[in-house]
Amino acid sequence: MVTIAPMSIDEILDRARARLTRLDPHETAAAVDRGAVLVDIRPAAQRAEFGEIPGAVVIERNVLEWRLDPRSEARLPWAGSYDLQVIVTCQEGYTSSLAAASLQDLGLARATDLAGGYAAWRAAGLPVSA
Repeated sequence: MVTIAPMSIDEILDRARARLTRLDPHETAAAVDRGAVLVDIRPAAQRAEFGEIPGAVVIERNVLEWRLDPRSEARLPWAGSYDLQVIVTCQEGYTSSLAAASLQDLGLARATDLAGGYAAWRAAGLPVSA
């Protein structure tokens, strides 16, 4: 039996973020303008309460890897390339870091996240919808 040393969630988050080149809201907007895909992994209740980023693709966290893995039969039609630049957002930029690292594990080397999440996007004065 393999023994794995337990890590705290803070340690796991630090490891995930060490692999990412996280983008601030304005860098994210510029990357989307250049063709990156912004993926909102927040649950419907958060999107309803706080709003959404226009143009973001909603893929809830529980199915993210299946929808973006180029080898998955459940992938979205446009997610057939490992070169796809995906920027993941959540509400405040924690879960998105873990999700982006998971996408990198699938081979999507350009996956990253929006530092500060939707809250930072909104605070930066970038477009949102109710």
